[in-house]
Amino acid sequence: MSLIQSISGIRGTIGGLPGVSLSPMDIVRFTWSYAALIGEQIVPAPHTIVVGRDARLSGDMVRQLVCGTLRACGMDVVDIGLASTPTTEMAVLFLKASGGIIITASHNPREWNALKLLNSNGEFLNAHQGARMMEIIQEDNLMFKGVDDLGSYLTGNFTEKHLEAVLDHPLVNVEAIYRSGFSAVLDGINSVGGVIMPKLLESLGVTCYRIHCEPTGDFAHNPEPLPHHLKDLSSEVVARKATLGISVDPDVDRLALVCQDGSMFGEEYTLVACADYVLGKYAAQYPDKKLHTVSNLSSTRALKDITQRYNGSCSAAAVGEVNVVEEMKRTGSVIGGEGNGGVILPSLHYGRDALIGTALVLSLLAEKGQSMTGLRSSYPDYHMSKNRVDLKEDMSLEDLSDRIIKAYPTATVNNRDGLRLDFENEKKWVSLRKSNTEPILRIYSEAPDKTGAESLASEIMSLLSL
Repeated sequence: MSLIQSISGIRGTIGGLPGVSLSPMDIVRFTWSYAALIGEQIVPAPHTIVVGRDARLSGDMVRQLVCGTLRACGMDVVDIGLASTPTTEMAVLFLKASGGIIITASHNPREWNALKLLNSNGEFLNAHQGARMMEIIQEDNLMFKGVDDLGSYLTGNFTEKHLEAVLDHPLVNVEAIYRSGFSAVLDGINSVGGVIMPKLLESLGVTCYRIHCEPTGDFAHNPEPLPHHLKDLSSEVVARKATLGISVDPDVDRLALVCQDGSMFGEEYTLVACADYVLGKYAAQYPDKKLHTVSNLSSTRALKDITQRYNGSCSAAAVGEVNVVEEMKRTGSVIGGEGNGGVILPSLHYGRDALIGTALVLSLLAEKGQSMTGLRSSYPDYHMSKNRVDLKEDMSLEDLSDRIIKAYPTATVNNRDGLRLDFENEKKWVSLRKSNTEPILRIYSEAPDKTGAESLASEIMSLLSL
């Protein structure tokens, strides 16, 4: 059993001992501490909190605990039920709420669940807010309201408002997509993507073939959208002779694409394609504007190359959506995200959103008149090796980093988020970092060819004796 508490939220496996797994007691304590934080930082009351969830088997149980605890803390609750993460984020904005809680473990397997915490901007808590909440948990002074001060409870649905916001966005070329007669196979992983994504595609005139789209929470495959998990989607794209395949994770904040021949477009290239489209539009409309993009330190350098095509600049933030968003705000970026298929378009909202990502890719395809393979071949071709190893309790990342740095004296060292070594002349890099969501060490490497990326990762793992 596993329980991970951090400034970004709490996640763990369902069942087991309190403090060891994600138990009802842990859910209540964490929700109470979040309510206390909101009460401290937003004055005066009343406070409204939006609660949404993906379709996980444990979701309804966790929802009842979260909503009941919030009400016991005097918070008014708007329960929007089955909803994507970006829908819940936007609902906070639509309602001008004090915050939100998203019940989802994102890409983690079915036995996991989590609470993701939002501020009044519909964004994840920043480091200061998260640290203060952890202090509140440690103080452990649980106190609840009397019967006359309990919070209210309402239900709502913001799926249609989210869809309208995407379809009405000026960068989404609805007319061109309609004229193109696209077809897509959608893998909804039996979660909320199977509810909202078909509505988006049908609204754009795209013929939608569905697989794994019943929101039962009984995931048809491992929910992380990696190639070996998407064999059903790849086969169906070829069988249907579809324009593309679309895969989303259980809470619809990550987007992976499949080409018309069944090959993977590459989740690292979802953001690259969206950035290509957005940068092109901004460069045409504002030729003198200095354009900027943001990804994280574990994402492909292809985004940097594409940004430079438009005479723009690209910077990398530490891994984690909140870090990327902060860097985007600091630099005034027109688009950003992460190489896991997370696309953030700030002119819609500051959150990873597979709906706007899909709409931007379809707009790009429609305007360029290219196939998915043609589009992919137009981008710099980098290969990434993504490895993960269990993190042992006695494993010191600092000691491991020292060993690696000494082995590569000519590399550029960045230790802002774990360890990253860049080899600029060879256009390759490698990074090591502890996961924020699982007890593992992630080792990512990238090079212009697959052999180079895998070789670099193997060298690092040999140095670590893993």
